[in-house]
Amino acid sequence: FKDTEELIEYAEGRHKSYEYGRYGNPTVRVCEEKIAALERAEEGLVSSSGMNTATTLLLALVPQGGHIVTTTDCYRRTRQFIQTFMTDKMNVTATVLDPSDLEGLEKALKANDVTLYFSESPTNPYLRCIDVPTVSGLCREHGALCVVDGTFATPVNQKILELGADLVISSGTKYMAGHNDVLCGYIAGKKEVVDKVKAMQNILGGVMDPHAAYLLLRGMKTLELRIARQNENGMKLAKALEQHPKVSRVHYPGLPSHPDHQNAITQMKGFGGVVSFEVDGDLWKTAKVIDTVRLPYIAPSLGGVESLIEQPTVVSYWDQAPEIRAKIGIKDSLIRYACGIENFEDIWSDLKQALDQV
Repeated sequence: FKDTEELIEYAEGRHKSYEYGRYGNPTVRVCEEKIAALERAEEGLVSSSGMNTATTLLLALVPQGGHIVTTTDCYRRTRQFIQTFMTDKMNVTATVLDPSDLEGLEKALKANDVTLYFSESPTNPYLRCIDVPTVSGLCREHGALCVVDGTFATPVNQKILELGADLVISSGTKYMAGHNDVLCGYIAGKKEVVDKVKAMQNILGGVMDPHAAYLLLRGMKTLELRIARQNENGMKLAKALEQHPKVSRVHYPGLPSHPDHQNAITQMKGFGGVVSFEVDGDLWKTAKVIDTVRLPYIAPSLGGVESLIEQPTVVSYWDQAPEIRAKIGIKDSLIRYACGIENFEDIWSDLKQALDQV
């Protein structure tokens, strides 16, 4: 600031500038504007990671003693934050429903003073797709905010806000950045609601640094091209896996066999690059597939240009007893394959030779 008068003008909203790095940055702001445009939102807000975005949002919008409705097939750390920290420290209660349980949602909304509904669509790892227009309509009738995590779809494949949700949240680390080299997250939606989350983020400090914003902007330049290839690879892989004798089940919303296929084809332009499938074998036969592939990296992420493969039991739930994993639906035979932009024949020939050895 050139002088005290200009600083006062800034404080009173008559001069536009950036006071302090935690409160804003020109590169970061360009990211937010581009994301808002992609999501058809009034406002966008980026942060240091997808998980930071989720926790900051929940802390900003759910009061002490509030009630949250969420879904069973959900990123573990989000569910953990809701069911431990928010329950234990803030006396928040939660109803956990199957993603397709609209009757249960209506009952929960009538029986509780619900602050917020939170679900992924598609979910992780079974790629369940909620009926966003119906869910958001029910929430609106009862004064609850509808928040949908669209990480697995991106705004290229699914316009969540146009389907009726109040906020869309995403781990920009994945498809949006697209190169497995940056951590970031974002929300987008009505300015009034986003501003409440921004106020909390300014306090907690989980902001995106300018270089991460630059990397996210770089990734967004090729977003549509990458998503088109990953949609193609995902669909081809899902169809090929359904025909393989060593695969007992494939989870992919683009397949008619998926329980939420109708929601997916109604709401999505493409179905993404993540394919989950169950090997016809136990934990160690499934691990053998993971260890025998040569093309993908064994890593717990998705959405980048390189393909990744993981066994959720080992990568995300090894610290949980088998009966706990079974209760939340994580099977030892489950594999999640996140397609990159490689040639499909390379992806399939590599995975096929691994499956053939089961």
